[in-house]
Amino acid sequence: MSQKPRSRGRPGSQPGSQHERDRSRDGARGAADEAPSTSRGFPGSSGSLRSPKQLELKVAELVQFLLVKDQKKIPVKRADMMRHVVGEARDTFPELLRLAGERLRDVFGYRLVELEPRSHAYILVNALEPVEEDAEVRGDQGTPTTGLLMILLGLIFMKGNTVKETEVWDFLRRLGVHPTKRHLVFGDPKKLITEDFVRQRYLDYRRIPHTDPVDYELQWGPRTRLETSKMKVLKFVAKVHNQDPKDWPAQYCEALAEEEGRARPAQPGGPAPTS
Repeated sequence: MSQKPRSRGRPGSQPGSQHERDRSRDGARGAADEAPSTSRGFPGSSGSLRSPKQLELKVAELVQFLLVKDQKKIPVKRADMMRHVVGEARDTFPELLRLAGERLRDVFGYRLVELEPRSHAYILVNALEPVEEDAEVRGDQGTPTTGLLMILLGLIFMKGNTVKETEVWDFLRRLGVHPTKRHLVFGDPKKLITEDFVRQRYLDYRRIPHTDPVDYELQWGPRTRLETSKMKVLKFVAKVHNQDPKDWPAQYCEALAEEEGRARPAQPGGPAPTS
């Protein structure tokens, strides 16, 4: 036998009465007065961070987020930072990003660089000088894939800054690396080169139009231009072949021109030197 639901209001009061509405308003005001100003870390409708302590905590959170994302070497988009870290404190984002960049530089030795302005994607670049001058050139720091990447960068540069994928595999087969065979060190070489290095922005991978059968080409990606230079890669190639970089006069002149362009300060209002 069903029973009528009991009224939750006080005896003698009707839901929706003026008395109940007054009590609701008083309760809401009391809760608001008792709530801490740091509720959810984003006080106020403007979404700003009130105290220096709140700002410091949010900077530390953003730094940690960027360091974790950098482990996969995949650019971090501003939208992801806003969604996972900044939240409602949107008007504070420029200051958060600036302070996080300073912390990354001073404490961890990284430069926070906007890699792709159109999509607002950022990466961390090692700002510390290697202990030995040519440690980076030899490719013996970082993961085992660094050496393979340096080989690819050298091949691309020596071939005029663009190389067909078929030429890449013809070259790598001579080193025992095949596109269809799993490698003991590199795992799936084709995935590593055409997906992982591309997603990390070390390489650009594009289909060549009007090719039959279909072929692709590889070029240096924007991250490569930030983390190394044509001269460093040319020195790596020369070391592999036990020769002098000047033995390739065309590439040496091109690398030297890039070095001079990077050393030249950008003119006010003019375009920055390109690599």
